[in-house]
This record gives sequence, structure tokens and C-alpha cells, in this order.
Amino acid sequence: MSTIKDVARLAGVGVATASRALSGNGSVSEDTARRVRDAAAALDYRPSSTARALSLQQSSAIGVYVPGFDGHFYSGIVATIDGVLRSVGRHMIAANGCGIGTTRQLDLDGIDFLIGRDCDGLIVASNSLDDDDLERLMERVPTLVAVNRRLAVHRDNAFCADHHAGGRLAARALLARGHRCIATVRGPQDTPDNEARLNGFNGELARHGITVRPEHSADGAFDLPSGDAAMQRLLAAAPGGRPAFTAVFVANDVMALAAISRLVQAGLRVPEDVSVLGYDDDDFAPYTSPPLTTIRIPTASVATSACRHVLNLCYGLDLPVTRDFPPEVVWRASVGPGPHAPMECP
Repeated sequence: MSTIKDVARLAGVGVATASRALSGNGSVSEDTARRVRDAAAALDYRPSSTARALSLQQSSAIGVYVPGFDGHFYSGIVATIDGVLRSVGRHMIAANGCGIGTTRQLDLDGIDFLIGRDCDGLIVASNSLDDDDLERLMERVPTLVAVNRRLAVHRDNAFCADHHAGGRLAARALLARGHRCIATVRGPQDTPDNEARLNGFNGELARHGITVRPEHSADGAFDLPSGDAAMQRLLAAAPGGRPAFTAVFVANDVMALAAISRLVQAGLRVPEDVSVLGYDDDDFAPYTSPPLTTIRIPTASVATSACRHVLNLCYGLDLPVTRDFPPEVVWRASVGPGPHAPMECP
């Protein structure tokens, strides 16, 4: 394997001159630069990434932490960030939680792994770390940015859609279609984004004098099995298996898919007997049966702006960054008219 010394020898220049010519840092005549480039091409020279990192005090890599790579949510974030980094010639080092311990400790260990790889910046998606954890991490890595959560102090380094507004929008959508007796399948109650969307949903219902009955609410874990199990619990609490609720708001599309399947297996029609409203607008939502009405959360836009912000911090770039990510209703066939008059929700 050729070295910078071999290139310098063939070009008839010193090692420092060859290095300046190839890196573009420093003054070198055009004739000298051409001879160095020609020598590098003839020798098939590839600069050492380690040497370049030591010279520039940069690794050209951004660390990305997500709790896991399965599921649509986190895999979508990772894929989006990877695309943004590729577009500016930077690399990604991705890590997830592994080993034993609490989810908080797994997150901290995974982030420590990335810090130990000398990443220039970090993008972190974690529901298990509190604000104090992230503040301490930012003292170590000022170029750390959090995704899908808000921060009390370093607000510019946090990117999140307005999940409270998304929940309000979900409630208004069902009320506008004439539904008053509504059930919910919630996500994990220790996750801030789930808490925000349910608070928004229940708050909007309460504004119109409507509450979700305790027997009409079940917890899930944002996955298919828990969505199925939650719907089974809701149906089990219904006299004769015929639910009193006419619509159900499910806290993510994955659980909504399972809920629709369970309703159909129970002999119920969607939306004629029970309407189902999801949340996220995953890429499979148009292909469920019936196609899923859902609240679109622009997660790809959130991840894109978070990544661009890190790149701007680390490399002095001026990439456009957005901080407003409004949710919207995507109407499909899984929500039909309820038994009551449509309610206008200003």
C-alpha cells in the first residue's frame, strides 16, 4: 500500500508539500499540485482516514443512537439521517442499547460507545433519559442533538414534532365525524411523546365535555402484539363482545394495524361498527384493510433538520434547518361517520 512518502518521492516534492496539495490546506502552486495528484493516481494512493482525522481533529463521522433498529419509527430515523450525511460526504456510526440493565443504563452505555469512537457530533433518540441526563451528556459533547423530545435548557439542540397538537387533532377528527363514545389504545406511559399525544387528545375531548371511560382505555407498547392484546382487553370488557365505543384512537399505526385485525377477527366491521384512527402515518398505512386514517407526524423532516443542525455545528455549514413540524390528519377509509351530529372544533 502506497504512503504519502511514496507520492512525495514520485512527484519530486517534500512530504509536507504533498500533504498540502492533496488536502487543499495551504499554498501550493498549480504545477506542483498537478504533479502530486498525478503521482497519487499512479500509485493508487488513498489517504489514511485516521491520519486525516488527527490532522483536522475531526472524524467526519456523526454518531446516531437509537434504542433499537427494529420497527418503523427508529429505523426510519436512522435511514433519514444516513441519507442526509451521505449528501454532504459524512459517515454515520450507529449504536443501540445492548447488554443487561435498565433501559436508561443501556442508553447511556450506547451513547458512551459512540463518544469513545470520537464522533464529531451525536444524534440521540431516547425516551429513557431525562433532561438532566441529556444536559450532562451535552456538557461532554456540546454537539449532541436530541430527536423526538424537547429540552428545558438547550432548546436549540432538541427537535420534536408537536405531539400535544397531534393528539388534539386526533380528537377533533373523531368529533368532526360524529363520534362521542371513544376508546384509546395508549403507548408506554413513561414515554414523553406518548404522554403528550394522549394529554392533547383527552384535553380536547374534555373541552367538549367528553371523557374516555376507564374500561375503554388500554395500554400498549407501540408494537403489534401489544396492540392486539389491548384491543382484546377492550372487547373483553364489552357486554357480549359488542363495544359501546364507536371509535378508537390508537397511539401509533403499528398498534392500529393489530387493532383492526383483532376487530375483524371478532366479527366487527371497520369502520361500520368501529372506526380506527392511528398516529404517525407509517408507510404501510395506505395498505391496511381498510386503509388507515391517521395523524401524520413528519418524522423524516424532524430527523433531517436535527441532522443538518449537527452538521452546521460540527463543520460550519449553513444547511437549512426547520423547527416547526405541524401534524395533519390523513383521511382514509378506517374512520367512518359516528351516530352523532358532526361537531365543529374551532
